[in-house]
Amino acid sequence: MEQTLRLIFRNAEGRTVTMSVSNPKDPLESTDVDNAMDLIISTDIFQTSGGSITEKVKAEVVSRQVNTILEF
Repeated sequence: MEQTLRLIFRNAEGRTVTMSVSNPKDPLESTDVDNAMDLIISTDIFQTSGGSITEKVKAEVVSRQVNTILEF
């Protein structure tokens, strides 16, 4: 099963910004994710069309499973 970690922030204009990380380590600790999100904000290394990333909204893991039913 494929997993993607989605880090969701708000930028200076109040718009939502999402960063995706494919195949994050397992197990994923919430404190590690929280610290990484704080680091992204504090270092201000990512600029969006709406300005700097200013706050955390949420982090989520999306799991996707593909079952092939027919292949040629």
